[in-house]
Amino acid sequence: MMVRLARRLGAEVSGETRYYISSAKTSAARLLRHKRSLWRIENSLHGVLDVAFREDEARLRKGHGTQNFAILRHIALNLLKQETTCKLGTFNKRLKAAWDLDYLLTVLATLFK
Repeated sequence: MMVRLARRLGAEVSGETRYYISSAKTSAARLLRHKRSLWRIENSLHGVLDVAFREDEARLRKGHGTQNFAILRHIALNLLKQETTCKLGTFNKRLKAAWDLDYLLTVLATLFK
């Protein structure tokens, strides 16, 4: 399948052609919508993990540490998202939980709701 893309940035227009191999019986427009939705999910999760947890700066390289800490970061992110009493962003909620034991307990209490 061939998909031609056009991008307009102000007065500048650029284009590109992409080729996909697929057995799906679908249109190029539907395939593009699906691909964009996957990237939206990917970018929103990893963007938050990188900003709030500085994931790209992690120095773990040996054994299973990388995978284990990725799981812990995902758990922490989910807990911070579920906690709704504090109107802060994820990064600031994380800092507040580190500095304030009562708030940390509030975040951890979301495990038992």
